[in-house]
Amino acid sequence: MSQTLTENPVVSINAPKPATGERPGLTRKEIVADHPTWCPGCGDFSVLALYFKLIEKRKLWHEKITSISGIGCSSRFPYFVQAHGAHFIHGRALPFASGVSLARPDLHVFAFSGDGDAFSIGGNHFTHTARKNIKMTLVVMDNQVYGLTKKQTSPTSPLGFKSKTDIWGAVDYPINPSKQAIAVGATFVARTTASNPNHVLAMMEAAMDHDGFSFVHCLSECVEFYEGAFDAANPRKGGVFNEIPKSHDVTDELAAYKLASAEFPGNFGVFYNVSKPTKNAKEAEINRSFQSKFTGLKDWQILQKTFDRME
Repeated sequence: MSQTLTENPVVSINAPKPATGERPGLTRKEIVADHPTWCPGCGDFSVLALYFKLIEKRKLWHEKITSISGIGCSSRFPYFVQAHGAHFIHGRALPFASGVSLARPDLHVFAFSGDGDAFSIGGNHFTHTARKNIKMTLVVMDNQVYGLTKKQTSPTSPLGFKSKTDIWGAVDYPINPSKQAIAVGATFVARTTASNPNHVLAMMEAAMDHDGFSFVHCLSECVEFYEGAFDAANPRKGGVFNEIPKSHDVTDELAAYKLASAEFPGNFGVFYNVSKPTKNAKEAEINRSFQSKFTGLKDWQILQKTFDRME
């Protein structure tokens, strides 16, 4: 299971000894934990492999990474990563990740979720974490179906999709995650698909470098309960991978919203990327402001000032 968050570094016993005194980055062998239990062919395997590659490429250490998730197939992520993290309760990955980010701004906080976990039971948290611009990355592996509970309609299931909860075909309009993220205030919004690993890695890297709330919507096929859902976005299966034009201005919110509104299979790449003060920075400034009032005072003197105000 994932390790407890702490200020103390966790050094792998398998780590190679640095020859020059410089601490080396982690190898894949040092990052891998339990063997993934997803169904063979699941798109989530691709995202996990690329997360490992990202950690290796950026030469990150165990104590600087944290992987947090809710409930669902995709949310098993922390079990498979040898680093800090938590497999939290259904729909609540973002509140937990928010606390970690605000308390430990030095960490790279990644939250992993699925379409049900993020947009149904966790939909309110998705909205408020985005609008508060808390520094973290949310990667949603969207397969347009509840897979863990064996094929029910999810918030992103297309109209007409037949499942155990809609045997006649889905009648509720699906949400568009990228449009929603832009509308509620996310400062980085990107879309990719697990069938294009190089693109997934590029989007995760860009999201990680963003100072604020970054959202990566990743199409990830459930081969067991919705096989072929994303063939239209896979050139190897006769589909088309439409990349966002290089001429697109990622700071133009209206242009980003229009690109995100394209009919399926839609566009892939970075829709929106702007810089705004984060909640992390704002709260750090509030803390500094209040702490400055007690500079040089001992604990009992601070307590006495509090009592004095109560008189």
